Amino acid sequence: MTLDDIPDHDDLSDALREDRPLRKARAYRIRFAVDGLKFRKLEVPDPIPLGRQILAAAGCNPNDNFSLFAILASGDFEDIRLDEPFDLRARGAERFVAFQTDRDYKLTLDNRQIEWGKPAIAGAALYKLAEVDDDEAVFLQKRGGTDQLVEPDDLMDLNEPGIERFITAPRPDATCIIVINSRPREVEDRHVTFEEVVKLAFPGAHDPNVIFSMTFRHAASKPHAGELAAGGFVKIKKKGTVFNVTRTVQS
Repeated sequence: MTLDDIPDHDDLSDALREDRPLRKARAYRIRFAVDGLKFRKLEVPDPIPLGRQILAAAGCNPNDNFSLFAILASGDFEDIRLDEPFDLRARGAERFVAFQTDRDYKLTLDNRQIEWGKPAIAGAALYKLAEVDDDEAVFLQKRGGTDQLVEPDDLMDLNEPGIERFITAPRPDATCIIVINSRPREVEDRHVTFEEVVKLAFPGAHDPNVIFSMTFRHAASKPHAGELAAGGFVKIKKKGTVFNVTRTVQS
């Protein structure tokens, strides 16, 4: 292979998905995030970069109190020191996260060791790390008590003494409260359809000439606000999603 034959980059995500070793390339593409889990593509020139090389490639000054972690295939976080080499070819890690902090907070998620660089972690981040199905949820274990259900909108404090331990388990059935035309209504499902909201707003039979229009806000799904059309649905919050439904008679 000549220098002209060497590709510009090889993507670690592609290599893992295709179950193959990294190919020789001018750069190696990983996924990188700062202070959270919003990952972006990042290229490093060496298949065995130092921690400081990964930070420098991301535009982060290694001297600015950054902690760097690799998220291993097991889901565990591994601390990468500035002058420690990390072999991309052998470790099976495609995602790296850095925190600008002088303190790391330890927690576990289904017995996976996670180190977080902030004194609180969003429920949404826990769900992203857990990769749970829609019928599962994240819980904070309470020793000697009832485990606390964690919703994506929650912010979990990591300043408490000891290591916070989170687990995933089937989501319990729970009633949700939505507001339709200024009136609270109870629903059993976190996914509410246009037709279900219409029935709650205007019970009973409807003249075929009646047309309904609907807007929503404070939804759990994205976008969090907008218009909902017939046949559509939104994922609601446990409490606080608002719908406004109007009806007009078509002449």
